[in-house]
Amino acid sequence: MLLITCPYCAAARPETEFAYAGEAHIARPEDPSVLGDEAWRDHLYIRSNTRGPHRERWRHLHGCGRFFNAVRDTVTDKFATTYMAGEPCPAGVVQEGAQR
Repeated sequence: MLLITCPYCAAARPETEFAYAGEAHIARPEDPSVLGDEAWRDHLYIRSNTRGPHRERWRHLHGCGRFFNAVRDTVTDKFATTYMAGEPCPAGVVQEGAQR
């Protein structure tokens, strides 16, 4: 079982208390009305699917209920770090160019 540290509660808890919420740091289009069908498809469904360190959103369902971001290695399934939503990814955690 994985232990995940919620940056708000500051306690390592079992993964069963959390829910995965997709890739982190996905920016919404500035002017959605000008996007065509293919651009919307890409925004909604196409993700980086990185092998190695990957920035993700998680929610602490059975704790504080808040969303937060994490960097998890998709090969080893180990969490490198967790950080509060709205904050940038800590420097040096994800290699440059590994994420979009």
